[in-house]
Amino acid sequence: MPCSAVTLSLATIAAVVSVALLAIAFSTDNWIRVDVKRDRLKDRIEKDGVDNISPTDLESNPLYFTRTKGLFRVCFPQSRPTKVPLYLSPVETYCMNIDYYIPDEENVTGDFSQDEMAKLHMGRASVALFIIAFFFVFIAFWTGVAGCWRRSSGNITSTAILMLLTCLFSAGGMGLWHGVEYYETEKLTGMQYYKDWPQFLKLDSSISWDWSFYLAWLSVGFSLLSAILFAAAATCLLRENEKNTLTQSQYLMTVYPQKQQQPYAYGYYPTPYTYAQSGQQYPPYNY
Repeated sequence: MPCSAVTLSLATIAAVVSVALLAIAFSTDNWIRVDVKRDRLKDRIEKDGVDNISPTDLESNPLYFTRTKGLFRVCFPQSRPTKVPLYLSPVETYCMNIDYYIPDEENVTGDFSQDEMAKLHMGRASVALFIIAFFFVFIAFWTGVAGCWRRSSGNITSTAILMLLTCLFSAGGMGLWHGVEYYETEKLTGMQYYKDWPQFLKLDSSISWDWSFYLAWLSVGFSLLSAILFAAAATCLLRENEKNTLTQSQYLMTVYPQKQQQPYAYGYYPTPYTYAQSGQQYPPYNY
């Protein structure tokens, strides 16, 4: 089997897996999971007599509920807070949107601190980079189809470059997402951020990366693998085309034009048939 056929097949499979993983991660809400042990939290509040929390807060504040967070939503897979506007997501969980303030009609961001604005810009840019990565994959699909149809190494090379750009932009989106997470846990202050959570809530909560996060990073790896395989396929295809051209050229025979001698030209010796046509039986002899 030709080298190009094998590498093209593997590259296509890697590209399809990469797109599928990125699409699933982009559309799901399981990037971060916050598990809150509500039973222990209630017992701790009753025993220790925490003054700065009321039973109403315990039932209405989203911080005291187990939740998952994605790029666009915060969802509550178990019990959900009251007095908080929620809606049912496509996967049958109650969620609330993450507001990126696009557009900011009421100028809410005017009161944000510098760190809050930095976190907001990184969140917006992260989503934008993922969308651009999808755009590059869409173009790579058409260049890949054209390259396979025409067996063009140039088109396959273009596909490899586009898949590499997909890898870079999706990795950039992941990097910015990590920046948002760092700001929310280490730099920003306020009750909604981890740094200012009550100590008893920190003790009874655990924060971990969820499966959507791992799918997104796997997508980055598969897109890089696909780019490498497409580049290898382009090299194999170029060598195979050169080999086919060389093989075909061996069956071509060079035909040189033959010059016809004209009568009485230089170096031409007349035959008896020539003299017969002129009425002479023998050539003249001059002594």
